[in-house]
Amino acid sequence: MRKGIELYSFKEIEKIRTACRIVAEVLQAVAENIKPGVSTWDIEMIAREEAKKRGARPAFLNYRPPFSNVSYPAATCISINEEVVHGLPRREKIVEEGDLVSVDFGAIIDGYAGDSAITVAVGETGEEKRRLLTATKLALERAVEKATAGNWLSDVVEAIHGTAEEFKVFPVLKYGGHGIGRKIHEEPFVPNNRKDLGGKDIKLKQGMVIAIEPMFALGTEETVQDGDGWTVKTKDGSPAAHFEHTVAVTKNGALVLTEI
Repeated sequence: MRKGIELYSFKEIEKIRTACRIVAEVLQAVAENIKPGVSTWDIEMIAREEAKKRGARPAFLNYRPPFSNVSYPAATCISINEEVVHGLPRREKIVEEGDLVSVDFGAIIDGYAGDSAITVAVGETGEEKRRLLTATKLALERAVEKATAGNWLSDVVEAIHGTAEEFKVFPVLKYGGHGIGRKIHEEPFVPNNRKDLGGKDIKLKQGMVIAIEPMFALGTEETVQDGDGWTVKTKDGSPAAHFEHTVAVTKNGALVLTEI
C-alpha cells in the first residue's frame, strides 16, 4: 500500500459510519428546506444547528484544506447552477425556481470524519439539468460498485468518466474525491476525469475508506475560480451537479457509510 494511505479496522470503520450517519441526517434536513426564497446562509445555519443537535462538529468550518492557504469560513459548501464546488454561503445569495443547488457537508465526532454531498433540483429545472442530475447520480452508484478490494482506483475513475460520456456531460478536471477517516481529507485523491489519473494507479485494499464524489458539468470539463477565493465555476457557465458518498472498501464490496 502506498505510503500515506490509511487502512482502517472494522471497529474504526464503525466510528466513521457514526460520523457519516450524522452527515446524511444533516443533508436530509437541509434538502427539505431548499426552496425558492431561501438564502444559502439560511441553509448554512440549518446544517450547523442539525450537527450541533447530534453532538458533531462541522468538518469544514475553520478548516484549512491541503489546496488552500487559508481556512474555510463556513460549515457547508453550497454551489448553485454553474458553481461546481466550494460555494460560500451568503445571506444575499437566494435560491430561485429552476436552480440546481449542491450542498457538500462533513462532520467530525469522536475523532472520525464523514463527508457527503447532494444536488437538489428546485422545482422545474428543464430536461438538460435533469439529464445532468441523472448522470451524476448514476456515476456515483456505478463508482461505488467498483470500490471493492482487489479492484483498482482506475476502475472507480472509469465508472465515473464512462458514465459522463454515456450521457454526453463532462467530468470536471482537478476536482474529485479523497481518502477520509481520522481526517476529512486523506490520501488517495479519487479523480473524476481520466486525465487526472494519468499513469498513477492504486490497488484497492480492505480497510481503505474513500469519499467518491462525481462532479459533472453540461458543457465543459474546465473550471475557473470565483473572485472569493473558494467558489469553483464551470468555465463556460454551464450548470454542474455533485453527489458524494463515503464508502469503506471490503472484500465483499463497497460499504456505503453515508446512507441512512
